[in-house]
Amino acid sequence: MHENDLSYEIRGAVFKVHSTLGPGLLESVYETAIAHEMRKKGIDVQTQFGLPVVYDDIRMDQGFRLDLLVNNKVIVEIKSVENLLNVHHKQLLTYLKLSNLKLGLLINFNCIDLNKSMTRIVNNL
Repeated sequence: MHENDLSYEIRGAVFKVHSTLGPGLLESVYETAIAHEMRKKGIDVQTQFGLPVVYDDIRMDQGFRLDLLVNNKVIVEIKSVENLLNVHHKQLLTYLKLSNLKLGLLINFNCIDLNKSMTRIVNNL
C-alpha cells in the first residue's frame, strides 16, 4: 500500500479513536487504540519501534522509539500536549531522515478539533 493510502487509513483510525475517547488522555492510550484499529483493517503496525542512530562509527540500537510504524512506511508521532511546538515537527522530520522514510504524521490528541492538530510531514529524500 502506498504512503498516501496508508495516511488515509491512519487518519480514519485517528478520528475514530479521538471521537470515541476524547482529548487529554495519555499518549500510550491513543497509541494502543490506533494500533488496534489499524490491525483490525489488516495493516501492520509496530508500536514503540526502536530506531537505531549511527554517528561516525558508533551504532546506538535504541537511539529513538517511534510511537507507531505503519507498514514500515509511515511514522506516526503521537502527542497529548497543550500546544505542538516547532521542536515536535523537527523531531518527526529527524525520525524520517534517520529511517529513510518519506511520510510521517504528527498528531496532538489534546484538542477539540483534530483537523487543526494533525500535521503531515514529508521527508524530501
